[in-house]
Amino acid sequence: MSHIFLYGPPGSGKSTIGRKLALKLARPFFDLDKVIEAKKGCAVSEIFAKEGEAAFRALERGVLQEVAAGNPPSVIALGGGTLLDDENRTFAERAGKILCLRADADALFARIERTPGSRPLAADREATAKLLEKRAGHYASFPLFLQSGSQSFAKMIEEAEIKLCQFAVTGMGPAYPVEVADGLLATVTPAPTAHTVIVGDSHTLPLYGKRLADRLAAVGFKHVETFEIPAGEATKNLDTVSRIWSAFLRGGVERIDTVFALGGGVVGDLTGFAAATWLRGVSWVGVPTSLLAMVDSSLGGKTGADLPEGKNLIGAFHPPRAVLADTATLATLPLQELRCGYAEAIKHAILADPELLDALPTAEDFAACAPCVAPFVARAMAVKIRYIEQDPHEKGIRATLNLGHTIGHGIEKATAFRVKHGEGVAIGTVYEAKLAEAMGLAQPGLVKTLEKTFRHVGLPVELPAGIDLAAVKEAMMHDKKKAGGIVRFALPAGLGDVRSGIAVPPEVLDAVLR
Repeated sequence: MSHIFLYGPPGSGKSTIGRKLALKLARPFFDLDKVIEAKKGCAVSEIFAKEGEAAFRALERGVLQEVAAGNPPSVIALGGGTLLDDENRTFAERAGKILCLRADADALFARIERTPGSRPLAADREATAKLLEKRAGHYASFPLFLQSGSQSFAKMIEEAEIKLCQFAVTGMGPAYPVEVADGLLATVTPAPTAHTVIVGDSHTLPLYGKRLADRLAAVGFKHVETFEIPAGEATKNLDTVSRIWSAFLRGGVERIDTVFALGGGVVGDLTGFAAATWLRGVSWVGVPTSLLAMVDSSLGGKTGADLPEGKNLIGAFHPPRAVLADTATLATLPLQELRCGYAEAIKHAILADPELLDALPTAEDFAACAPCVAPFVARAMAVKIRYIEQDPHEKGIRATLNLGHTIGHGIEKATAFRVKHGEGVAIGTVYEAKLAEAMGLAQPGLVKTLEKTFRHVGLPVELPAGIDLAAVKEAMMHDKKKAGGIVRFALPAGLGDVRSGIAVPPEVLDAVLR
C-alpha cells in the first residue's frame, strides 16, 4: 500500500474528510498545514505574512517529503496549493494516490467564512473566486476526484474508497485492507513472517506462483513454499484440505505465520478454511486471480469445503489478513471464467448499485488491462463490503447476497458441476426472479430485464436441457441457509430491491422449474 494524498481548493474539506477516511482505512492521518504550524510554532497565515509565499512553498516541500518518507502508508491532507509545485506533484504521484476534492463556490465560501483569516490566499469571497478561476485547470488535471459536500460523510468515504480502489473491511475483528490495482503482485508489501505457503491450483500457480514467491522473499519472508492443488470444483473437499494441512506442516507454518491463497474461489475457500483450522487458526492473505473471486468470494471471510450432498456445507468465518487483487491476472482468464465473474458483479448491481450495469467492461478491456477494469472491480467489491460490514456473520441483510445461489447451487450439483458457478448464479437469478413474479413480489418485466442483462455478457438464462429437476430440488434441500427445515430464498423485487428469508410454496417452485 502507498500514501493517499487529499488535495483541492481551500475549504473543500481535505482535513475533515481526511480524518474520517484515515479512521475508516485504519491509517495514520497528517494535515500538512498543521505539521508545518507545529514545526514553525505559528499559523500558516503568519508564515505567509512574514516570509512570503515562495519561502512557505520551500518549507512545505521539505515537510511533505519528511512526512511521507518517515511514516507508514498514511492519509495526508495537503494545502490548497501544495501541488502547484512541480517537484511536489511528481513526488506525491510517485509516493501514492492523489484524490482531488471538488466543491462549488458557495460551499467553499461558507466554509471559509466559518474560519476567517485561516487561509491566506482565500481571505474572502472575492479572493476565493479569483483563486478558483486561476487554478481551475490545475485542479481539473487530477483524474481521481471526489465531489465534496454533495452527500453524507459516510457516502463520501465509501466513494473515496471506490475511487482509490482501497478498502478496509470492518465488523469481523480487526479491519483488514483490500487493495485493487493493475500489477499489484509486483509491488505488494505484506508484513513478513518466518514461514509461508502459497496455495494455488494447476492454472494459477504456474502463471503467478514464482512471481508472488519472489516478491514475498524480497520483502522479508524467510521461507516461502508453494503447494499446488488440481483446478476445479471437484477439488473442493476435505481430502484437499487435509493435503493443504500437510503442506503447512512441511512448510513449518506456525501460529504466528501467514499463508497465501493464489487463485479463484475454490483456492480461496479451501486455503482460508485450512488456515482457520490449522493450529486453531493462522493468518491468511487472499490473492484472487479470477473476476468472480475478486468481486465476491475473496471478501467476507467465509471459508469452507463441499460434501457430496451439497456445496459449502463445511466452513468457518475466518477473515483474511488482507485481500490483494491484481487485475492484470484477469488478462489470462478464459472467457467462460470471465463470464462467471460478470454473474456476481451483475448480482451486486441488482442488489444495490443498478448503475454498475452501465459500467461493465468488455472482454477486450480485461484482456488489455484497460484503465476501467480496476475501478469496476472496486465498485463491484464495494457492494459486498457494505453488506459484510452491516451483517458480518450473515444473521440478516447479508443473506440477500444469496440471490441466485439457492437454485444456482442446485443446478451445479445436479450437473456434476458441468455448469460453472457463475453460470448457475445467472440461471438461478433469473429463475428466482420468476419465483418473485409468480408470488407477486417482483415488478412486472423484471425477468425479461435480467434475461437481457445476462445474455448480453454471454451467460445462460435457461435450465440445461434434460436436467434432473428432482436432483436440483434435492440439492436445494441441503442449502446452508435452510431454517426450520424450510429453504429460504433471497428474491429480487426490482433493481436495488432484494428480499431475503422468503419461503416459497412447493407448488410455486415446481411450476417455475418446470
